[in-house]
Amino acid sequence: MTRRSHSSVRAGKTATHVDVEVALSWLKERASKRTRDGMARFGLPSGNALGVPVGTIKQIGKRIGVNHDLALGLFKTGVYEAQLLAAFVGDPARLTAAQMDRWCRAFDNWGVVDTVCFSLFDRTPLAWSRIEPWSQRSDEFEKRAAFALLACLALHDKGAPDDALRKCLPIVEAGASDERNFVKKGVLWALRLIGRRSADLHAESIALARRLAASKSPSAKWIGRSTLRDLTSPALAKKFSGKKRTAK
Repeated sequence: MTRRSHSSVRAGKTATHVDVEVALSWLKERASKRTRDGMARFGLPSGNALGVPVGTIKQIGKRIGVNHDLALGLFKTGVYEAQLLAAFVGDPARLTAAQMDRWCRAFDNWGVVDTVCFSLFDRTPLAWSRIEPWSQRSDEFEKRAAFALLACLALHDKGAPDDALRKCLPIVEAGASDERNFVKKGVLWALRLIGRRSADLHAESIALARRLAASKSPSAKWIGRSTLRDLTSPALAKKFSGKKRTAK
């Protein structure tokens, strides 16, 4: 059900021995005030950031390779770019539910949430078990993590059966009434990607989107209408037309 881990993808390559201070020095060498100042345009905090482009951080991650102990140390620094780098060098095979929960509790911006979910968390079989409990969190970014992770699994976990995603639709529906910006955008992201997985999930996601569009909640209404515009597009109609749906 899960994607290959970084370890198997990079099999045969020895990760460079790098400690937290060396990794931070590499980030600082590539930082700029212009990049840091520009973060505000994307709703990202710059108070504990260096100002390094994400593409550059990815390059550093490739240079380092898989180094889970380093990832844990980098995340603890609280430095924005260090936490992004942690996502690129972490080993999903060594993740534990407790580690994932600790990182989730520390999330304080959408950039780290989405990068960690997209590049690390969705590569462990533990990911599916974190969606429901995180969706019950009260903090905006912790709760976003549930839906960002669900969206990433819908996109990346090609072996997941429809039922794994179908079971998450009630979680999506419950989260749709949260009016906070980064939660509702996470819910929208998840629902749209679930609806692109198969003919069955496409139809079920459209049905859910219609219920949300008729809701009195402004957030749910926005999510429903936005999802309908996406999932009823001619391109997706063509993609799923004629495909056999499973009898329920």
